[in-house]
Amino acid sequence: MRLTIRIRDPRHRKLKSAVALVLTFAAGFVDIVGVLAVYKVFTAHMTGTTVRLGEQRIRGNWRAAAVAASVIAAFLLGSILGRVLIEVGARSATRRIASATLLVELALLASVIWWGSDALYKTFVLRNPLTTICAILAMLAAAMGLQTATLTRIGPLTIHTTFVTGMLNKLGQLTSLWLFLTCDERHSRGETKVKLNEQRTIAARRGGLVFAIWLCYLAGAISGTWLGLRLHLRALNFPCLLLLTAIVADQIRPLSLEEEQEQSGL
Repeated sequence: MRLTIRIRDPRHRKLKSAVALVLTFAAGFVDIVGVLAVYKVFTAHMTGTTVRLGEQRIRGNWRAAAVAASVIAAFLLGSILGRVLIEVGARSATRRIASATLLVELALLASVIWWGSDALYKTFVLRNPLTTICAILAMLAAAMGLQTATLTRIGPLTIHTTFVTGMLNKLGQLTSLWLFLTCDERHSRGETKVKLNEQRTIAARRGGLVFAIWLCYLAGAISGTWLGLRLHLRALNFPCLLLLTAIVADQIRPLSLEEEQEQSGL
């Protein structure tokens, strides 16, 4: 059975936009805490980690290359698991499948808090930290992969809550569109002018959301740096709380219905 609900409720999109901002903040937070508290490699966006993998391969630093490779593999596996759960939700008409993906993400972060600090301490004392470092970073990366799959659309707008390169590109596109629509509107009359004004308003609203996503990632990185330097992996308690709020929001209004429709090809 496939889910065929169409999302037109503006309150649903507003809530989903707010949750997307919360999750983006959490991703920026997790990303920098992993760098500061575990190893200098990013676990939320894979562009820089892929570049680091190539660099360390050429330098012959197999230890660092292994860390980067494990992070990329874990992120991919987390993303696959997320999409599998979304597909299960579509096939079983489960409206609140986002709660499942977010709960798994929460469990991964909680495991890092509970196990990571003690494991890192022991492994550094033994001077053999590679396995532990790879395991901790893999859990963080898998959590981010899951989050990436959970929210991908707000209406017709494609979003990413764990990396912002695509969001900056989308912001550039929307800004360019807004400028051309503004110019065309000034030289138009009647119904054409009204339609152009509506399109310009939509472009501005979407651009504002995309910019807010980038800003939340930056704010998450700033907050994660401040708390991470003081609390180390225990700082991840804060994004865990944010995930709980997202789960509550999903119980109020299901978040991943659009993702289920997209996954099912509807």
